[in-house]
Amino acid sequence: MLQDILQAQTALFDTGVQTVLRGQETRVRRVSLQKGVLVNNQRSETRGLCAKVLKNGVAGFSAVAEYDVESARRVLRAATENAKFLDAHAPRGLSVRPLPQQGAVLCPMQIHDTHQQRLIDACRQIDDHIAKTYPDLTSRSVVYYEDSMDKIIYSSDGCHGHMCSPRCYIYVILNAEARDGTPLELFKAFGGAGSFDDQFSDVTRCYPEIQTLYEHLMAKKEGVYAEAGTRTVILGGMMAGMLAHEAVGHTVEADLVQGGSVAGPLLNKRVGSELVNLVDFAHTAFGKPAPLPVWLDDEGTLANDAVLIENGILKGYMHDRLSAQRYGVAPTGNARAWAFNDEPLIRMRNTAVLPGKDKLEDMIASVDDGYYLIDSGNGQADLTGEFMFGVTMGYEIKKGKLGRAILGTTVSGVAFEMLKSVDMVSDTVTWSSSGFCGKKQPMAVGMGGPQLRCRLNIGGR
Repeated sequence: MLQDILQAQTALFDTGVQTVLRGQETRVRRVSLQKGVLVNNQRSETRGLCAKVLKNGVAGFSAVAEYDVESARRVLRAATENAKFLDAHAPRGLSVRPLPQQGAVLCPMQIHDTHQQRLIDACRQIDDHIAKTYPDLTSRSVVYYEDSMDKIIYSSDGCHGHMCSPRCYIYVILNAEARDGTPLELFKAFGGAGSFDDQFSDVTRCYPEIQTLYEHLMAKKEGVYAEAGTRTVILGGMMAGMLAHEAVGHTVEADLVQGGSVAGPLLNKRVGSELVNLVDFAHTAFGKPAPLPVWLDDEGTLANDAVLIENGILKGYMHDRLSAQRYGVAPTGNARAWAFNDEPLIRMRNTAVLPGKDKLEDMIASVDDGYYLIDSGNGQADLTGEFMFGVTMGYEIKKGKLGRAILGTTVSGVAFEMLKSVDMVSDTVTWSSSGFCGKKQPMAVGMGGPQLRCRLNIGGR
């Protein structure tokens, strides 16, 4: 855990500007087994300091790969000088309102270290189970991944706090061949927020879902290609989460709105059916901790939920302090940075479509000829809201019943048009938090949603 050497340096904050001083240590660990062979065993740690200074709408930033008192003073001086230089040569004349002083924020999570051999042993236990239980696989991989952030943040006019953000996952990848020899692969990520013992004290709890993953893969071996065209589909919760993040979420990040995203002229206008609601949750969702809780952002702003779409109407954007000032709203605490030398950007936290009232079985029964699309391995979208996602697992729906599995395909559309076709929303939410968002710098994010019945374009063979 980082020791607090920063509090004493707040006496050096320039009273004429708004300042944030951040110390950060990040640990990343990875273990990979392929067909029982250890092919990767890594551990890395980085530590450093940074300062960000706001003056009249411009920001000065400085960072150093040291964590000591003199380095803290040095980055403060450099960031202040940078802000004053930019203000002198590119003034924006935007005075950011001070935040109310709200004292200390302490994250309830802690980071616990685990001997590397325990990570290897956990992966071997899962790998041995897969090898013995499913001998007909062509290949298998088990990967452990962990990243843990320890941050101390002081703000001249907001909050200060000590934030710990550990997360860890075990990825299980199963491989087989289709009837025509085409290689097939499905994977499942286990884990979430917390350290190794929080998530993997008993890895046998993963076995039932590994069995389900294997059954999907065997069904896919006998799969067929989807029929191309505009079809009625049910998107699984993972697919809805991908849509919430990639196709909608980025268009409503305020810096990208300023850059010309499709959401700019759509504020307070209809972008979906009345059944569509979308929120970027800070730390609590549906009465429980969000998958990757954020209590305090990297500008010292208390994190609050950002309501994005309400009953199909676009209601707001995600903000940092500068964008909130430009739009005349309160900052939502969406300024996040990955490494100690990364400047905070507007980033998502836990973005999800809210559940409805429908049961999945009723949604399937309502489709005469369509598809149930369960999972996606990748996706891309642009600021027009146009998207294309790969579908790794799905099934036909024929006369209200699930049919054959489908082989890999894609779905595409324009988010704010496709959302208008949503006419059923399930009453359960599926979350995913094992991936990264890649907006200029990596960022751990959670995304989720219920099953959605809608119309979109699906690819064929």
